[in-house]
Amino acid sequence: MAEASDGALGRGGFARRHGLGDARAAAEVVQRVQAEKLDVVRVSFPDQHGILRGKTLVADTLASAFENGVSMVTTLLAKDTAHRTVFPWFTEGGGFDMGEMTGAGDFLMLPDPSSFRVLPWAPGTGWMLADIYFPAGDPVPFATREILRSALGDLTRAGYDYVCGLEVEFHLFRLEDAKLDPAQAGQPGEPPAVSLLAHGFQYLTEQRMDELDPFLEPLRRDLLALGLPLRTLEVEYGPSQVEITLKPGVGLATADDMVLLRSAVKQIARRHGLHASFMCRPNLANLFSSGWHLHQSLRDCESGENRFMPEDGGAALSPLGRHFAAGLLEHARAGAIFAAPTLNGYKRYQPYSLAPDRVHWGRDNRGALLRVLGGPGDPGTRIENRAGEPAANPYLYLASQVLAGLDGIERAATPPPMAAEPYGDEAPRLPGSLLEAVAALRGDDFFRARLGDRFIDYYLHIKQAEIDRFLASVTDWEQREYFEIF
Repeated sequence: MAEASDGALGRGGFARRHGLGDARAAAEVVQRVQAEKLDVVRVSFPDQHGILRGKTLVADTLASAFENGVSMVTTLLAKDTAHRTVFPWFTEGGGFDMGEMTGAGDFLMLPDPSSFRVLPWAPGTGWMLADIYFPAGDPVPFATREILRSALGDLTRAGYDYVCGLEVEFHLFRLEDAKLDPAQAGQPGEPPAVSLLAHGFQYLTEQRMDELDPFLEPLRRDLLALGLPLRTLEVEYGPSQVEITLKPGVGLATADDMVLLRSAVKQIARRHGLHASFMCRPNLANLFSSGWHLHQSLRDCESGENRFMPEDGGAALSPLGRHFAAGLLEHARAGAIFAAPTLNGYKRYQPYSLAPDRVHWGRDNRGALLRVLGGPGDPGTRIENRAGEPAANPYLYLASQVLAGLDGIERAATPPPMAAEPYGDEAPRLPGSLLEAVAALRGDDFFRARLGDRFIDYYLHIKQAEIDRFLASVTDWEQREYFEIF
């Protein structure tokens, strides 16, 4: 319906008119869909939260989608994590001061053929990411995939490729009750009732791994069949807690892998009667927080060498790596909201918890914000940022790291001394809440200059709307604290 309604066919099509897309790669995907006799193809874009939104196309409409795009309603760009529209949509400019955003009009998804996959768990189904544009051909300024692509372009022009590996923790439960009574449907609806698949605390024991293996096997099988660069599936410390690590990747592909990983894990789990949650700290007894540790280095575009690897036998990082680390540390407070964008994510920043609470770096120190690994002669030398929560939008998280690190390089910034005791001094604290993180970004000139006032104000508006709803809600804590005593 969207393809037939945009009226572009008689004028050569949207992609052709605006010089977008890769016609040869698109034709190859169409041929593959036909050869594999797929019935449908899901086309999705990562929204402001890193959540995939899109449409399922019947296979014989795919060629038109590549040429004309797939229409989507612009209100999707104005939603918080409860999927509530938080901008005044039916006003001039839609609350954005942009004519394109008035009145819940359309934008277009243009499928990226390089992202095409066949979904192993969904019979006859293909999948693709898309980039998003307004009907006049301009990129949507709130498209987080494009924000990362732009940041990586700055890095490439400086002569470097961004290499990163992912360690992602999450919880995997047995789904007991999906809470699908109509009275339980809200915005958001009631969370599902779950039970554990295993007790916790037997960290990395083979016994616990074998206990969880029947539940992890479908994940492992389908993630590998999907082509994700799976490295390990591990038993984490907490009950029903799992960690997946991916092999190091380069640039945009790593963020694409992360959004696909999260979406795939949740879908596969649900089809097997399980519930996977990337929420940082679920409100269930005895559970532990989950993090997302981001390992990153820079590779020389010409030689392919790791530019973080030091030559000095006593150094942890090369001079370039130290400059990059200095930029990450300097912009850590303002950038925290991109690593931990939810109210819940800040419950993890506790001292002596293997999660950071201050702006420190250290050599192989799991309590520091930045953990430096490797050294002279080690091509795997890298900086691990331990601030992220697994619900973070990967495009914004990676972009914040690229931009902050590149700033440190451009200024030849010098980091402070490494910390041996990362919880024990008066170093600057990471924001202790989403409220603090919003304030830190709102008052920051650096990210405004690099990402633009329009995007920063847009993102802060959505986060403030989530905070306002939270503050207006009566919590279990308040009920226990005040209901009897007063």
